[in-house]
Amino acid sequence: MNADAGAPVDPRAAERSAVVDLAAIRHNVRILRSRVAPAALMAVVKADAYGHGMLPVATAALEAGADWLGVAHVSEALVLRRAGIDAPLLAWLHTPATDFAAAVDADVDLGVSGWELEPIAAAAEAAGRPARVHLKIDTGLGRNGCTAEQWPVLVRAALDHEAAGRVRFVGVFSHLAVADEPVRPETDAQVAAFRAAVAVAEDAGARLEVRHLANSPAILTRPETHFDLVRAGVSIYGLSPLAGITAAELGLTPAMTLRAAIANIKHVPAGQGISYGLRYRTEAASTLALVPVGYADGVPRIAADAPVTIDGQRHTVAGRIAMDQFVVDLVDPVPTDPDALLGTDAVLFGDPATGAPAVEEWAEAAQTINYEVVTRIGTRVPRVYRDSGTAR
Repeated sequence: MNADAGAPVDPRAAERSAVVDLAAIRHNVRILRSRVAPAALMAVVKADAYGHGMLPVATAALEAGADWLGVAHVSEALVLRRAGIDAPLLAWLHTPATDFAAAVDADVDLGVSGWELEPIAAAAEAAGRPARVHLKIDTGLGRNGCTAEQWPVLVRAALDHEAAGRVRFVGVFSHLAVADEPVRPETDAQVAAFRAAVAVAEDAGARLEVRHLANSPAILTRPETHFDLVRAGVSIYGLSPLAGITAAELGLTPAMTLRAAIANIKHVPAGQGISYGLRYRTEAASTLALVPVGYADGVPRIAADAPVTIDGQRHTVAGRIAMDQFVVDLVDPVPTDPDALLGTDAVLFGDPATGAPAVEEWAEAAQTINYEVVTRIGTRVPRVYRDSGTAR
């Protein structure tokens, strides 16, 4: 169970935990809002807030001035509404099984790429109240979104439903494909396509409240994409969406620290094999620390040689990461009193300003991105909330 976000908690009370600093969340939201003003800011809290915990993060983001919340699925939106959150809220990824009636009843704005418009309108008619819809244009990402060829037809259908009182055509949105590579020309083409789609809608009579295109990298590098509203995802968690640029350089503070209490200390001779496959052997007599998290907790199995901080000293994973645990060879430097480390914290990643390894180091070791590393941390790792009040 998650700890009460308002109560101070000693993270060491748990054998393992993902410690989330809500002050960092608020700090990041304020930084991002200052970058995009006068545009409004949507805090994207899908996927359990990228693994950080949806309800505490949503609350902190709204406290810091976020104007909207965004999720992928209606089921996520309904959790927020049942928790009493009444801020503007958009859900955009649907299937024929999506409960549009519940979404309309809960005043959840709905993204529409095409087929969804008719069942949404039917649900709204049955409810006796209009559904708020944002039409999505595919400007080049090639996932969801209406094609340019079908766009005028979708716009006309939405306006017809609006005239009949079944929907309120609230906005137009799209998603960028390569904004994390700021110099690529495809983003310019997507911006132009987006502007053209908005013009088609407005020329047809749409009275739009919001136009939104920018994701985290575009928020930070492409002010021409900000329009009326931006969607801030990974950046509100204090992680950089830009290769070669750290969170600190962007003024952001990483919110999550992943740590576990050392479960065993063992002295071994030279040549000791470690973990499955015996791909690692000690070069000399050494001491091994056992860290009780593994790939069942979302720690990437592939991340051999990823960094771990123990007692303020950096070490690396030794051998394969197993389902529940991995091993650290306590060399370079050798601890003065390794036996005293039993029960102390091994920190996998956190805010480098505190001496923790950066999540990007784990992403590099796992051949993936920082988004995936934090999002995949599983439910067996309790989320523990703190409020440092000292985030940069």
